[in-house]
Amino acid sequence: MKKIVYIFAAVALVLAAGCASQKKTNVHLPVFDAEGHRGCRGIMPENTIPAMLHALDLNITTLEMDAVITSDSQVILSHEPFFNHAITTKPDGNAVSEEEEKDLNIFKMTYAETQRFDVGLKPNRSFPKQQKLAATKPLLSDVIAQVEAAVKQKGRKAVFYNIETKCQPASDNIYHPAPEAFVDLLMAVINKAGIADRVIIQSFDFRTLKVMHARYPKVMTAALVEGESERSMQQQLDELGFTPTIYSPHFRSVNKAMVNEAHQRNMKIVPWTVNDKEGIEKLKALGVDGIISDYPDLF
Repeated sequence: MKKIVYIFAAVALVLAAGCASQKKTNVHLPVFDAEGHRGCRGIMPENTIPAMLHALDLNITTLEMDAVITSDSQVILSHEPFFNHAITTKPDGNAVSEEEEKDLNIFKMTYAETQRFDVGLKPNRSFPKQQKLAATKPLLSDVIAQVEAAVKQKGRKAVFYNIETKCQPASDNIYHPAPEAFVDLLMAVINKAGIADRVIIQSFDFRTLKVMHARYPKVMTAALVEGESERSMQQQLDELGFTPTIYSPHFRSVNKAMVNEAHQRNMKIVPWTVNDKEGIEKLKALGVDGIISDYPDLF
């Protein structure tokens, strides 16, 4: 009798664990996904903790950001795998020049070395309304920790994270690790933080998405597509080899036919990067499932 009770108890535990696992992976994106590009680049320094925290006070559902890897295998936020001259001040207080920026290779620096460069004080000509403040490129783990704490403190709904891998075949092991290593380092941070069910991994480099699909199939993916691509959606998906959660084209290439085709293929469509109210409303009228914007206050 005791053996039967133990068996039933064991089965109950297995079923409970299965239900919990299913529940964790059954998180759905918002009906309309309002994404803050690099946090809120039009308002605060891009890909910084202040940008992410400020975006929480705006009407966003997802924080969009970019990830690169340091020489000591740390995942940090940065749009380029080097220090962009448009936003960077060197440790000596001088601005980084366009000629030297690519020599400031983050993949060749330790995380500690990257913290000597400021990316928030230099005025960004493209975003004159951007608030200037001292800031460095943060660890992804610190971003997640501070965002999750702020969400809890504010009593607001949990947010999603749309993280782009900044890599391409030509610069493997020069500016970043190969896709397999890149993805594993990224997912180690995400899994440790316990947010895998609220993460989207996006990339123009389809190799990253293929690795994600093979190794972490429950994590959402987004196929980033350049403006006027010469390839059809079918050709792009043929190259990818599976259907991603999201199809993410440049906003100028979006039309009703594209929206319909994405939906017919069971993909959400989330264009980038829309920075005016008229453009946002026009795309909403076409039926897109979300929008990425530098000015999430427009949502």
